[in-house]
Amino acid sequence: MRYPLFLELTGQPVVVVGAGKVATRKVRTLLAAGAKVTIIAPVATPALRRLKKIKLICRRYQTGDLRGARLAVAATDDLAVNRKVCAEAQRRRQLVNCAAPPDAGNFIVPAIVRHGAFTIAISTGGASPSAAKALRQKLERSLQK
Repeated sequence: MRYPLFLELTGQPVVVVGAGKVATRKVRTLLAAGAKVTIIAPVATPALRRLKKIKLICRRYQTGDLRGARLAVAATDDLAVNRKVCAEAQRRRQLVNCAAPPDAGNFIVPAIVRHGAFTIAISTGGASPSAAKALRQKLERSLQK
C-alpha cells in the first residue's frame, strides 16, 4: 500500500534522466512546483530545449549524476538505464520516480486535478493509469461547471 504525500519542491534540486515526451511532461510539472531541474540526456526534445529554467546536460547518464538531488526521475526509453538511475537513487536514499518499469522507483506520480486552492491526486497504484486519467478528465469537466 502506498502512502499519499504532497512534497514541497520549491528551490529543490531534481535530476531528470531522459528528454523525450514523458520526461518533458514530468519536467513541466516539476517546474510548476518550483523545482530546480537538471536534465541529463544525449538528445532533448525541442520543447525541452526551449525551457529557460532548466539545466540541460547533453550526454548519457553516469553514476554520480544524482549527487545532491532531492528527487530523481528515470524517464528514458532504455529500461537498463532507468534501473541504474533507480538503483543509484535508492542507494542515496533519494526519492525516485521511474517511467518504466514503475516498480523500479520508490514513488509514483498520480493524475492531478487543480482547481483554485484544491489539488486532487488520483492513483490506481499503477494498475490502470488510463482509468486515473479518465477520472481526472471527468473531475476537470465537473469542476469547470
